[in-house]
Amino acid sequence: MKAISKEELKELYDKDFPLWVEINLQLLKEKAYHLVDWENLLEEIEDMWRRELDVLVGYLAVILEHLYKLDNFQSLAEPKESQRWLKNIRNAREEIEILFDWYPSLKNKLPNEVDYAWKFAKIELLSWAWNNNIDLSKDDLPDVCPYTYEEAMTRDLNREMKG
Repeated sequence: MKAISKEELKELYDKDFPLWVEINLQLLKEKAYHLVDWENLLEEIEDMWRRELDVLVGYLAVILEHLYKLDNFQSLAEPKESQRWLKNIRNAREEIEILFDWYPSLKNKLPNEVDYAWKFAKIELLSWAWNNNIDLSKDDLPDVCPYTYEEAMTRDLNREMKG
């Protein structure tokens, strides 16, 4: 491998990320720790765990979105649509449980992300309302998530279908 300065290595981070990874990996294998781009490497390691948590937040947002639809718009929906909402909630819960099996440490972090997930749920709710000609604005939705993490993950869906 051609000798590279720390400055050149830092520049590679933005210019050729795969090469940056390859060089840093080689430096670590060679135990040339003084040449590693630690600043960007630590940022990447932090981003790695955040990416997995973001996936979980996405599933939690789906649950929150569909619970809100069930509670506030079920009377406007066709029965098949309400059934889809329930199915989406069940599927998202299952996906979360599978990811918790893979990443058990995230089980303690996801409950702290309800407000973050609610922001994404609100975006989807507004899009859904617009697509269905339902008069709903950002101001109509609560700023604070109306559901607790426990409710999102454990609410009994078997009794959700109204008469």
